[in-house]
Amino acid sequence: MKKFSIIVAFDSQYGIGKNGNLPWNLLSDLKHFKEITTSVSDPSKKNAVIMGRKTWESLPLKFRPLQGRVNLVLTKGGKSGIPSGVLCSQSLDDALSQLSSCNIENIFVIGGAQIYAQSINHPSCEKLYVTHVRGEYGCDAFFPPISSQFFPISSSPQHQEGEISFQFSDYLRY
Repeated sequence: MKKFSIIVAFDSQYGIGKNGNLPWNLLSDLKHFKEITTSVSDPSKKNAVIMGRKTWESLPLKFRPLQGRVNLVLTKGGKSGIPSGVLCSQSLDDALSQLSSCNIENIFVIGGAQIYAQSINHPSCEKLYVTHVRGEYGCDAFFPPISSQFFPISSSPQHQEGEISFQFSDYLRY
């Protein structure tokens, strides 16, 4: 089965969302997300992003589907409301299997909470791209705590955008 990575931004309490939206507006983080999830070394390939239905629905319409990437939505509800060209699967394993037959370079799980919880313990999850947002944001959706199976391999300097301080860190599974 193909390996995949998780990309996430969370606050000091592992909060990732509030009322179905991101609790912060960090243009640098969105740019970082796009750069990571679209960059390929083989120009004949694309990356894939796997997300849950709620994450799909939280994306602004003008950004759906995420351009330059194969979009796959995990949903138990079938393809209802999902446009053609966007793949659907009922489970993470089905999604990984479906993507293995596509011309994909990298696979990224991009949320939300339920999908992250399933993904972080999956044996094919090899890397985490984390934006550590300083402070608490009263979130109602959370990322699971990072287990000792993952160790940090790089961290950026602290960034500041408006009142918000954050840092990019990458983790690799032992």
